[in-house]
Amino acid sequence: MLALVRASHPEPVLVVTALTGALALVAGRGPGTAWVVLAVLAGQLFVGWSNDYLDRERDTGRTDKPIVGNQVAAGTVRIAAVVALVAAVPLSLASGLAAAVVHFAGIASATAYNLGLKATVLSAAPYALSFSLVPAFVTLGLAHPHWPPAWMMAAAALIGVGGHFAQARPDVERDRRQHVLGLPQLAGDRGAAIVAALFLAAGAAAIAIGARNALPLIAFVPAIGVAITPPRPSFLLTLATAALSAAAFLLIAGRSA
Repeated sequence: MLALVRASHPEPVLVVTALTGALALVAGRGPGTAWVVLAVLAGQLFVGWSNDYLDRERDTGRTDKPIVGNQVAAGTVRIAAVVALVAAVPLSLASGLAAAVVHFAGIASATAYNLGLKATVLSAAPYALSFSLVPAFVTLGLAHPHWPPAWMMAAAALIGVGGHFAQARPDVERDRRQHVLGLPQLAGDRGAAIVAALFLAAGAAAIAIGARNALPLIAFVPAIGVAITPPRPSFLLTLATAALSAAAFLLIAGRSA
């Protein structure tokens, strides 16, 4: 069971799910926040499991991948991914049709990345789109549905792209040898680190500007760390940057509510 959890990429799954749930709570979803959390969790699990399943041949020889390490069967991961995707349908619809459509647009975008866009110069596009739609899933599920402010969607997109560059860093050289040439691979490890930090900082700045409060700029601290630390610690700092940016905004929103 632990291997199956590891195959889902649990760290980003938990961070994205928790932050979306917090946003839903602050936005006024009330008890409906539970549906948001469950829907996002199901969608994130599908994306993570399908990623490891589709990459199983490319990952041959890697000891950190549960499928190729024979810690969990590929068929088990495939079934888990399908179950998560099916579960995401009614869970998303609990927030309304418009919100569900937006949520599945984000899932479809992430799936396109898993299916091949990761190996092209368009590798960052699914991250930008999927992350930008996260706040929309929340606000379109409110009693009075509406699109979130453009700055909020832009900030989420910037943070998502930063996460893409940081997450790819540990495998940049291996990916290049296997002709997986997305933007992080083309930039190289050092270039990807710098680009990740810049996008993450830009996301925090966008929140500060949109919210008219400097508090989100505290996320600059871990963002700088992303640029100067090795790949794996850098990704943890990326998650910290996203969490700090979102937490600062949620604190501001909570005070003004």
